[in-house]
Amino acid sequence: DSSNNRIVIAYRDGGNSNYGTAVVGTVSGTSISFGTPATFDTGGTIDPIEIGFDSNSNKVVIAYRDGGDSDKGKAIVGTVDSSDNSITFGSEAEFNGGNTGYINVVFDSSNNKIVIVYTDYGNSSYGTAIVGTVSGTSISFGSEVVFESAASTRQCIAYDANAQKIVIVYQDQGNSSYGTAIVGTVDSSDNSISF
Repeated sequence: DSSNNRIVIAYRDGGNSNYGTAVVGTVSGTSISFGTPATFDTGGTIDPIEIGFDSNSNKVVIAYRDGGDSDKGKAIVGTVDSSDNSITFGSEAEFNGGNTGYINVVFDSSNNKIVIVYTDYGNSSYGTAIVGTVSGTSISFGSEVVFESAASTRQCIAYDANAQKIVIVYQDQGNSSYGTAIVGTVDSSDNSISF
């Protein structure tokens, strides 16, 4: 979190019923100290839990698979308080209503949008992306867009600030599991992405 100069870690707390949890850390020299962990989901989250920082709204966005709600894809906005290394959350938002896996998230700073990629197990395991807008403590989404019409896993996503594009790399199981990359362009006017 570059606005507060803090590290935020999001994880599944196996010692607390697999609740989705986040904690804020401060780096000093070669050490890091932490505030009190805060729960963002009590349904029993399933890996992966991914996190991105929206430098426009100065919020963190956590994307995760909600094991307490049919493994749906959810996201939630967190606000860091640097005075006590705490984090508070808005309401969770659903970005995929089916079983969701291999989630990854990045911030597109040219369009001030969050982009989430994932495997949509409810749609033949296709590689899928969605664009989100943070407003206050909430996030809203455009429509889901398929970038790979075959089984796609292990998605990773990055933002190229020079080209102002999204790059997704993934394992294309529809093509001998070859490592594959694709470029995405976000349209901020309607929260869409094209490839």
